[in-house]
Amino acid sequence: MRVRFRGIDVREGVLIEGPAGWGEFCPFPEYGDHVAAQWLAAALEASTTGWPKPVRERVAVNCTVPAVGAERAHEIAATSGCATAKVKVADHRDSLGEDLERLRAVRDALGPDGFVRCDANGAWGVEEAVTSIRQLDRAAGGLQYVEQPCRTINELAAVRKRVDVPIAADESIRQADDPMRVAVAEAADIAVLKCAPLGGVRRALEVADAAGLPCVVSSALETSVGLAAELALAGTLPELDYACGLGTIDLLTGDVVADSLVPVDGMLTVPTRAPAPDETLLERFAADDDRARWWHERLARVGLELGAPTA
Repeated sequence: MRVRFRGIDVREGVLIEGPAGWGEFCPFPEYGDHVAAQWLAAALEASTTGWPKPVRERVAVNCTVPAVGAERAHEIAATSGCATAKVKVADHRDSLGEDLERLRAVRDALGPDGFVRCDANGAWGVEEAVTSIRQLDRAAGGLQYVEQPCRTINELAAVRKRVDVPIAADESIRQADDPMRVAVAEAADIAVLKCAPLGGVRRALEVADAAGLPCVVSSALETSVGLAAELALAGTLPELDYACGLGTIDLLTGDVVADSLVPVDGMLTVPTRAPAPDETLLERFAADDDRARWWHERLARVGLELGAPTA
């Protein structure tokens, strides 16, 4: 990672080749095998079945601004070519002052016509969320939405009743047994979908339909191989009114494909299959023997959990 993001400095995963092309299995190391099985299902869909036919050729994306200083945040937003920026907030306990400065800088970079959204990754309780969102909204000159301000669905619903800024649910949807709970509880205005943790493009489309909310597709910090599946989901959703969080390759110090999925003028082209990895880049970013063994053992266990043993 270029900058520590989501608490990690290194992104890891396994690339899988099948008759339909390539897939990426990259659940975070702390996830148990049961959770990781959905990530494997997404990788196997990409590599063995392929994806449904898209309904659009291109997808608008937001730039992603990590928990960096205001000057760097301004630079990221100003040079991204995107009209929308997603800004990380609540990175640590006393981050509000830094968050406000970061949002002011991003608004200055995008101008009055740009869209600014932020993501707290469930860091706040209800009262802190309400207070923080009001201040962040003023600093940003108006927030498009706040993503996952609190951890639970009940907390999201309580916050949504007390603030004017729309609420987006991420973890509350992909980690829920029933994605309808978010809509029924009136806990969110927008559903954030990631096909890797949801089990693939087809499964994510079912979740979108069940949730019954406007959707945004976001990456799970994959390489271009895995990111292609997220982009395929964005390309197949019946409606897509918001820019998606798929311009994330620049968060990594490199990629495993020669032609990375990097936005041009804030847009990405929807692929029909994942790009093939480059042998030289695979060698450059290969894990050491111990780490490779850990991932192969994990892949085998998760394959059994999924009921699809992998060699």
